[in-house]
Amino acid sequence: MNLIKFEKVTKLLKKREIVHQIDFEINQNEVIALVGTNGAGKTTTIRMLLGITQPEAGSITRWASDFNKKIGVQLQSTPFFEGYTVLENLKLFRTFYDAALSNQELTGILESYNLHDASETVATNLSLGQQKRLALAITTLHNPELIILDEPSAGLDPGGQREVQQMIKQLKKAGKTILFSSHDMLEVRNIADRVIIMDKGRILADGAPGKLLAEYQVLDLEELFYLVTAKEKAYV
Repeated sequence: MNLIKFEKVTKLLKKREIVHQIDFEINQNEVIALVGTNGAGKTTTIRMLLGITQPEAGSITRWASDFNKKIGVQLQSTPFFEGYTVLENLKLFRTFYDAALSNQELTGILESYNLHDASETVATNLSLGQQKRLALAITTLHNPELIILDEPSAGLDPGGQREVQQMIKQLKKAGKTILFSSHDMLEVRNIADRVIIMDKGRILADGAPGKLLAEYQVLDLEELFYLVTAKEKAYV
């Protein structure tokens, strides 16, 4: 099933075009990596997807009128409540999401994100890896259909990165759809079903990693990124 469809979407900022006539779809139960340098238009695209800002031209079709209740969003830094434990943070967010979850179910969620032993720890005192996992637990607390993650494993050591990536794979197995941004091409190759490469507000490539590597005759995604963005610069 198609969840999101962008058609010829353009966005201006102070009369400057920052997203140019982009077309793409997000389909149910796929993991999509949105890749691009800072200023490529990724954040603006996500803001339009969420309905925070509106395009000047084109259309965005969403699968449900109450789509905002069915989306979970994790930013790079999630503001946990100062002085509250991990479990207390989950209880507070449960109220905000109006999620009918018992304390026993919250404990089960902590176990699934490998945070059960830290349930009584003040959330702001967690290690970075634990904070990332808690942010992911909060993002999925209301059982969203579409999950949007901003560089979910940024700053983590290889072990922490792998742990977060495995959790994203488990979300896909549970039927979730995930759109994540990343600068780590190994992470993209490990977990993405599709890669969307943006530069200067345009989508330059969109497809399965293996298919794109074959199409452009390159060995890895980093080389692919440099190739397609270099071609774009040559046309400007």
